[in-house]
Amino acid sequence: MAAYIIARLVDDAKPSSALADATRKARAAAAKTWLASLALPAATRAAFGRLVEATGGDGSGLHPALAGVIEVTRAQLDGAARIELESLLQAVAR
Repeated sequence: MAAYIIARLVDDAKPSSALADATRKARAAAAKTWLASLALPAATRAAFGRLVEATGGDGSGLHPALAGVIEVTRAQLDGAARIELESLLQAVAR
């Protein structure tokens, strides 16, 4: 579920469809609070945290942060979810 929510934040932060700065920052802040309530392994929590931070920024950190999330969640996600995240990774690379 966390991967899905974070992916939605990333999709809305892409340069091609970016929300207003204030909206992205507010959503990132809310996501950080929500993320803190989840029981996640330390490496996964850290990767998600970096990605949430990137969604509230200028978009330049989206690609490396999403790549980190993909790496730490690879074993937990099914093939379709991994494909969707990889597709999103390509979209933020542009």
